[in-house]
Amino acid sequence: MPRDRSPTRIQKRNRATIIEAALDVFSQHGFRGATVDQIATAAGLSKPNLLYYFPSKEAIFTELLSELLDTWLAPLREIDPQGEPLDEILAYVTRKLQMSQDMPRESRLFANEIVQGAPRMIDALSTDLRALVDETETIFAAWMDAGRIARVHPRHLLFSIWSLTQHYADFEVQVQALMTPEDPFAEAGAFLDTLYRRMLTPTTSPAILGDA
Repeated sequence: MPRDRSPTRIQKRNRATIIEAALDVFSQHGFRGATVDQIATAAGLSKPNLLYYFPSKEAIFTELLSELLDTWLAPLREIDPQGEPLDEILAYVTRKLQMSQDMPRESRLFANEIVQGAPRMIDALSTDLRALVDETETIFAAWMDAGRIARVHPRHLLFSIWSLTQHYADFEVQVQALMTPEDPFAEAGAFLDTLYRRMLTPTTSPAILGDA
């Protein structure tokens, strides 16, 4: 009979431990600065034991990025073209801000990879992300054409949402230094809601910002 090669409970636990440790190390040091030894130490495993599960630093990083990209794109996929446009966009802003609060390491890992030229993500950015942004632009454009939201450049709208929400994670040290003792997230949601609500609420003579 063929042997059952499915991972054991201990193997699953050890892989999860390595991925969690790698997230800490990569988010602090980036891919180039991180080492297998650092990840093994953070995971509480020997280097040979770690390499039993992942043959290289690249293999660990690739799995992390794959999981992260799926998580990062999930809120964008949830935008409902049949929903109320302002509600859908503001809910997306809220979800992205919550992710920055709950997942700062993941955000910094993604940012570090992009800053370094995205050598391990460029294919996904050029295919999966590009296709999803194309779909989202079509949704936004339809809402604008119907006069349901003000006309702005759809892609720059997405870029601004990413920038304004992920800033709280990617520049966490600076934000904390400037906001302490106030909780940076206490008023962030209300501020962003006001910003985008005012920008996107249609007027009788909407400014054609994207066509300037």
